[in-house]
Amino acid sequence: MRTASKLLMASAMASKGPTPGPMALLPPIPLYRRLLRAHRKHLPSEMRLLGDEYVKSEFRAHRNVDNPAHLIGFLTEWQLYAQKIEGDSWVGEKLDQAKIEKMSDEQLGQLYELMKAIQKRDADGETGS
Repeated sequence: MRTASKLLMASAMASKGPTPGPMALLPPIPLYRRLLRAHRKHLPSEMRLLGDEYVKSEFRAHRNVDNPAHLIGFLTEWQLYAQKIEGDSWVGEKLDQAKIEKMSDEQLGQLYELMKAIQKRDADGETGS
């Protein structure tokens, strides 16, 4: 991710001009910080813990990615997620079917594990009340 992040920073700086274009991607570390800040500010504590752990593990897993296309896709999706969290537009939103169809078996497995963790948290919250 280090080599490609330099390319991203260079392209982000080059896109700053008089005409507003597409939103520039944040480099990995500032985006990571933004995500954790958004969780702290906008999520309930249980969801924040789950979200923080997920963000940390995903960024760790993608630390050494060298494929620029993969890195741009990764950062783009996390940046869109940050915008949704900051704007509270994520509440009640369903996953886009086209994105689900593009997911690998591993990604679908991760999504399933995340769903199970959320269901377990909800079930524990109901029995603990």
